[in-house]
Amino acid sequence: MRLLHTSDWHLGQNFMGKSRQAEHQQLIDWLIAQVDAHAVDAVLIAGDIFDTGTPPSYARELYSQLVVRLHAAGVALLLLGGNHDSVATLRESSALLEQLSARVVPAADAPANQVRVLPQRGVGSAGSTPGCVVCAVPFIRARDVMQSEYGQSAEQKQQSLQLAIQAYYQAVHAEAESTRQQLSAQLGRHVPLIATGHLTTVGASASESVREIYVGALDAFPTSAFPSVDYLALGHIHRPQKVGGLEHIRYSGSPIALSFDEAAQQKEVLLVDLGEAGLEAVTPVPVPVFQPLVALRGNLKSLPGAFAQVARVAHAASDATPERPVWLEVTVADDDYLVDLPARIQTMTEGLPLEVLRIRRERGNAVAQLSGDAGVTLDELDPLDVFERRLAHETLEDDVRTALTERYKSVLAATEEGEA
Repeated sequence: MRLLHTSDWHLGQNFMGKSRQAEHQQLIDWLIAQVDAHAVDAVLIAGDIFDTGTPPSYARELYSQLVVRLHAAGVALLLLGGNHDSVATLRESSALLEQLSARVVPAADAPANQVRVLPQRGVGSAGSTPGCVVCAVPFIRARDVMQSEYGQSAEQKQQSLQLAIQAYYQAVHAEAESTRQQLSAQLGRHVPLIATGHLTTVGASASESVREIYVGALDAFPTSAFPSVDYLALGHIHRPQKVGGLEHIRYSGSPIALSFDEAAQQKEVLLVDLGEAGLEAVTPVPVPVFQPLVALRGNLKSLPGAFAQVARVAHAASDATPERPVWLEVTVADDDYLVDLPARIQTMTEGLPLEVLRIRRERGNAVAQLSGDAGVTLDELDPLDVFERRLAHETLEDDVRTALTERYKSVLAATEEGEA
């Protein structure tokens, strides 16, 4: 049994006013070619299929196209809801998509309803020979697995949520194990058991250094709390990685860069080979760059040379044309006080296949920028708005930026509860 594990597609993302439609179309074309080239039996998307709960029509069309093309190839598809996905949006077409070899799991439900069997590849439609059993766990919202209790501190709520998620995984695993044993007895061979998740785990790293990060309603879920499975397919963290150095617990990462902080990452999908002995191999497959993103830093003296270098590299790699320029984020040092900075940057890039989407002033007055950039005053912003806008002027990894924001949200919530 060969799975293709991917996650965090964010169909419909509006990237600083730019649509990612062309990139996602190229991604689907590329993925279908990989499915054929590598004889993939099933594709698994571990959450955040859409970028918002109300995706634009073209994003829904891409979603439908992916389902139809994989069905025509005889490949099963398992779609898990993520924190960006609307449960209602995913659920509305799930019964129809079931007829097209696609199994949709929008939200956490009764444990028995979370067990899926992925078949080996068939011809024209998904095959009927079971390939593996899945504990199909999507993004878990607190209300799905627990009820809040009056008087609980923020720390107690975190601990209760972790225990509730652990209990939920164990309950789903018990149902899946029963199904696996029945299938194994019928087939006369061991049927692999895998699980999914869309959350942050202790040991997940936003960079090459080993550090723990905390994202989402739960600080971080310990790997020891997951049930024993042959493979654990995770989503939510955009950087591909093993978790805690464990071969069988993996984030596939997002297949395209979703922020300039991810521009330098090599995006990938994972081929997961499962057999009677369990996990046999995990093979990363690099994803091509469909839209170049580059983050630059410099002053007005060094930037012209940097722009020319980016243009030369993109031209040599056939990555950029006047119709499809490289998207740039420029952080200006030393000269960041200049009022006409955007006009100067624009002049430097004229005639080059480059488009500057964001200019960041390294040392600019943060308060002035918070009110000036959006034409609002501080009186019109709540504390979270101020925090996020101030954070936007820092050069940070995307996952670290998100972690800080979520941590600040939890502090605000705890403060508000204390005042109440």
